[in-house]
Amino acid sequence: MEWQQIVGFYHAARLRSFTKAGEATFRTQSALSQQIKLLEEELDCQLFERIGKRKLNLTLAGERFFKFSEMVLDQHERLKEELTEFKGACKGRLKVAAPFTTLYHLFPDKLRDYVGRFPGVEVTLLDRPQERVLELVRDGEIDFGFALESVVPKDLVTIRWKKVETVLMVPTGHPLAAAKRVSLKQLSRYPLIVPPRGLKHSGRAALDKHLTKLGLDCRVVMESSNVELSSVYVEIGLGISLATVVRDLPGLKKRNLEFLPVDRYFKPDHIALVMRKGKMVASYKNAFVSMLFGEPVQHDA
Repeated sequence: MEWQQIVGFYHAARLRSFTKAGEATFRTQSALSQQIKLLEEELDCQLFERIGKRKLNLTLAGERFFKFSEMVLDQHERLKEELTEFKGACKGRLKVAAPFTTLYHLFPDKLRDYVGRFPGVEVTLLDRPQERVLELVRDGEIDFGFALESVVPKDLVTIRWKKVETVLMVPTGHPLAAAKRVSLKQLSRYPLIVPPRGLKHSGRAALDKHLTKLGLDCRVVMESSNVELSSVYVEIGLGISLATVVRDLPGLKKRNLEFLPVDRYFKPDHIALVMRKGKMVASYKNAFVSMLFGEPVQHDA
């Protein structure tokens, strides 16, 4: 069994494609297929069930070998990090994914401090929607992800970070701003900016459910999956919008916007750091978490 066979199998199993795995490992599809064929001959068992020309499924033996290859690659990465630390150098890679709004409002100051302290660490940030963030964490493509705690599946580790709440975002001086509590009946009288239907974890489904239950209709003037984008058009008066935000952000305070509570319809949530269970984390990665939270963090991995 050779190292390149383990690497090639891991990517083929993860991507369910010899073509994509070949691209990921900089090898041709035929070379990768041949390596895995030799691996199957050595192990005397079939690792993949080939369905048609394109689809790959893991056999039971393949599922077991995938867990093995995942562990080996994780240990290999951790070993390289430890050997680097033994030499007294903080070098390595840190890969993080989060939705745009989290990266835009909550990361810059923290990341500036981290890069200043660990100049030898190559930091990569990915702007991705929540569902893709969770996929990247599960596949081991990133070290840490950030998503709403309520949408993270139980097989991943979460560390609660920032409290968020759903509010009604209106321009300064809007008639609803004078109301102590805004009802959905009041809200439905104004043009709305809402996330597209079918977008996971956006709150659109919950809004539609509430409106249907109350027998209310609304006029949608814009669909936007980005709070920052929605806020621009709320500010110019196109419509009002429900938004999930961290309160008291300096960037939001500068805008001509008001944020009205709608907590009787939508429960508060938290942005959470997300990582895989059982993942060993290098000291410079632990330092990133500590700096993000402002103190050492305990978690069950």
